[in-house]
Amino acid sequence: MKAIKIPFNRPCWVGSELANISDSMKSGHVSGNGEYTKKAQSLLRENLNSTSKVLLTTSCTHALEMTAILLDLQPGDEVIVPSFTFVSTALAFVMHGAIPVFADIRPDTLNIDEATLESLISGRTRAIVPVHYAGVSCDMDAIMDIAERYNLIVIEDNAHGLFGTYNGRNLGSIGHMATQSFHETKNIICGEGGALVINDSRFSERAEILLEKGTNRANFFRGEVDKYTWVDKGSSYLMSNILAACLYGQLLKSSEIQKKRKIIWNTYFDGLKAWAITNGVQLPYVPDGCEQAFHMFYLILPSAQARSNFIDHMNSEGISTVFHYLPLHESPMGKKFNTSNNKCPVTSETAGRLVRLPFFIDLTHEQLNFVIGVVKQYQI
Repeated sequence: MKAIKIPFNRPCWVGSELANISDSMKSGHVSGNGEYTKKAQSLLRENLNSTSKVLLTTSCTHALEMTAILLDLQPGDEVIVPSFTFVSTALAFVMHGAIPVFADIRPDTLNIDEATLESLISGRTRAIVPVHYAGVSCDMDAIMDIAERYNLIVIEDNAHGLFGTYNGRNLGSIGHMATQSFHETKNIICGEGGALVINDSRFSERAEILLEKGTNRANFFRGEVDKYTWVDKGSSYLMSNILAACLYGQLLKSSEIQKKRKIIWNTYFDGLKAWAITNGVQLPYVPDGCEQAFHMFYLILPSAQARSNFIDHMNSEGISTVFHYLPLHESPMGKKFNTSNNKCPVTSETAGRLVRLPFFIDLTHEQLNFVIGVVKQYQI
């Protein structure tokens, strides 16, 4: 096996990140709610093409936890989540007393299967959490319609989907709330970080309180109260001004970043579609009306053994390829909560066959073509 020369991911810096961090440190304000916090929040709101409230958080996980608190979840309340997602999508609600109800995914987009949702709704259901897998939108019209009929809240887990759209609407601006991730594996990064997007004004003021450790500090700084005090639940969810400075530098270059990611994705797709047909490999699917976020490029091999052999083949040429989520409903904690014994067969069958190719904007044309060439050497 050769030493890895093309990693799966590499954090890429594109502009003023380091200068902004230095400026933040020199300013004397490095904690949360500094000037870069405000700048990044404003720019993110523009990128979402939304008038929604945007609050930077320490992680997407913490943003999801804030939505759980905003729902006033009670023990035994249920939240519908896809089984094929990162643990945070379920864990954030479990941490606040809810029971995750696992939904299966569609075999084409790998998004939550909207056709199964109504069968999962009970009298204790409070919310639906669609995850826009790989930055391709879920069927949000169907999901929002179901939510309206059953009086449920929709929280978009948009960790993959920033800059994606659904029927002309930006992902993250459609549900009642949405969460974003700026982890180093995402399109826009600051190492660790996230954001809560409030699209329903009923939750706006309380979200500020939760962010400020349960105090009405934001009201105080706007001159709405003469002092601030502890008024609600909350925690230390604020992103530091240093990380916000890094994030702002990335957001300023978002168009450039997205252009490069689109080129990489299209090069993979065009270079591998004939090979995929010949070898029975499924490539990513983008439905009509969806503009994807170009977050990742994956292959679904014919079997788990074929995937294992494929990963070994790529490693032998110094190329790192990785699988993705293990089904939550099959995990030790998932089994504890999955009392209705939801099977999620598409999730179970797909998770063992999916593999992701290297994807970061510093991939050179030569490296990209090398990866494609090595992939095409693998015959099933």
